[in-house]
Amino acid sequence: MIPTELWTHIHTERGRVLDLLESLEPADWSTMSECSVWTVEQVTAHLTAAANTGTWAWIRSIVRARFNADVHNDRLLARRLGPTPEATRDRFRASVPLTIAPTKDLPAFLGEVIVHGQDMARPLGRTLVPDPAAVREVARFYAAKDFAVNSHRMVRGLRLEADDDAFTTGDGPIVSGPLVDLVLAMAGRRSGLDRLRGPGVDGLRERLS
Repeated sequence: MIPTELWTHIHTERGRVLDLLESLEPADWSTMSECSVWTVEQVTAHLTAAANTGTWAWIRSIVRARFNADVHNDRLLARRLGPTPEATRDRFRASVPLTIAPTKDLPAFLGEVIVHGQDMARPLGRTLVPDPAAVREVARFYAAKDFAVNSHRMVRGLRLEADDDAFTTGDGPIVSGPLVDLVLAMAGRRSGLDRLRGPGVDGLRERLS
């Protein structure tokens, strides 16, 4: 997929996340996300940071963090938190149309929006349905290589088959289910495991634990 199409997907999925954020009640912002250590508001700030961090800013940050990704992410996130959750949301809104990324691996940054959208929506009991074409692009990227997450290693030796899409990849015991839940598993999330089935699920669950 060409970069302009990928940016269109990124902007669309950011807009979808923004719609979710616009619907939140005050107490929702402090709900813990699927990112374990981050609340919904902190994930929002993380997405804002990701949308505003170019190559040199990313390099400076990771070097200053002594290549500790957690320190790097927390520092960038903290800069994008507003004085109120609504201000944090507004900073994200201003970032929706941006075309800034530290590398040319745009499917990875599309994946960040899709995965973090689910990280927020599911603990809140909300449904967030990304564009299947966008999810498919992320699934292909995740299955092919490790980048921000160890997605390729997570599913090595397994065959993934989406039951709502034509996507398939890999060889080995089958793991089947909705494509977005396969993507979440590749990203290291357990939230979609109950929707997956097949002889490879137990092995995948063990890897995720």
